[in-house]
Amino acid sequence: MTHGTNMFLPQDFIEYTAALFGEERWDNFLRSFEEEPVVSIRLNPWKYKGEVLFEQAQPVPWCRQGFWLEQRPRFSTDPLFHAGVYYVQEAGSLFLDHVLRHCVPEPVTALDLCAAPGGKSTLMRAALPEGSVLISNEIDRRRANILLENILKQGHSDVLVTHNTAKDFSHTQMVFDVILTDVPCSGEGLFRREEGAIKEWSLTNVHFCQQRQRQILSDIWPCLRQDGLLIYSTCTFNLHENEENVRWIQEELGAELVAVPILPDWKITGSLWTEYNDPVYRFIPGTTRSEGLFMAVLRKRGNGPVYAVKPASVREQMHKYRHVHLLSDGIARAESKGKEQIPSIAQALALNTQEEQFPRVELSLELAQRYLHRESFSLPAGTAQGFVLVTYQGYPLGFMKNLGSRANNLYPKPWAIHKL
Repeated sequence: MTHGTNMFLPQDFIEYTAALFGEERWDNFLRSFEEEPVVSIRLNPWKYKGEVLFEQAQPVPWCRQGFWLEQRPRFSTDPLFHAGVYYVQEAGSLFLDHVLRHCVPEPVTALDLCAAPGGKSTLMRAALPEGSVLISNEIDRRRANILLENILKQGHSDVLVTHNTAKDFSHTQMVFDVILTDVPCSGEGLFRREEGAIKEWSLTNVHFCQQRQRQILSDIWPCLRQDGLLIYSTCTFNLHENEENVRWIQEELGAELVAVPILPDWKITGSLWTEYNDPVYRFIPGTTRSEGLFMAVLRKRGNGPVYAVKPASVREQMHKYRHVHLLSDGIARAESKGKEQIPSIAQALALNTQEEQFPRVELSLELAQRYLHRESFSLPAGTAQGFVLVTYQGYPLGFMKNLGSRANNLYPKPWAIHKL
């Protein structure tokens, strides 16, 4: 199978990456295709109550709430996943938790520029000091809706969701302490999971991605305060989108690399460019228990805004800018329908929803899955009529409207699971 893997990988990729990795690392990478992709999750520290969710879970050492699983459950039908108790996230990307806890000691205003589907954003808000505010942004509207769903499920009010380009932010007066640019890339780290990523790969696309990444970085750079942190990451392996871009940020934009302490048994690979020895962090299948990630942490030097917008005033400022398309300001509100105020899914999932605000009904696993499938069914006799918050193992899932003989399902249609 190891040699057979070569048949499925593009020849240009094989020639370039084999030389880049070296013989031992390349052989280990090929061998990783014989194995199932590793599965990892991250617990939501605001919702998780300490119960055992998965047997034989092993801690991911660079993330406080991260765990590897022995096998892949059917997350799509697990009510606890939809309740936001945990998030399914690739282990390499969990390294962001370690970076933020090491580099950010006090509350900040942060931006996740390319945030969909939301894994790094939900991790960011969990890892940042209390009092921080995060703007989670996605340029693509369809993906922005997925991002919004995942942010709402986590339940934290200090995450705002926007749908903008990097250039849009540069037209505002917004300045941030921390910006994460998990930029669109050629996706070499997806090869073990997505066959389509292999088919779409080409050297031409690698160079296209490199130029697009530099444009994104140029557009957002004015929005980072002096001495602020830029975290640059990709899910690809090549030098063009990684070390070459990091050096470009240093030389063209003005930044210095920030070293993050790591342990040898994490098996993180540093720079693979012989001309470049600054601290960068690369996760390679077969070497590290990961699907693939590159990350560098940079501090802005030279001229630029000295102060970022204060976390307390972010929400107010975001409502002022006509360039900003705000999908959620983090405040869970009811929705008006005629004269009726209908509680929103955001209210159901928010951390600050009052226990006594709505009557609650605990659902069995079967009924919880039927609820997530958007089926209507009767609630137990004696349940108060009107809007009822349904829960599973004590975790809120959403609302139903109890009419007595039956109850209407108010779970959002775009969120519904399709198979039970």
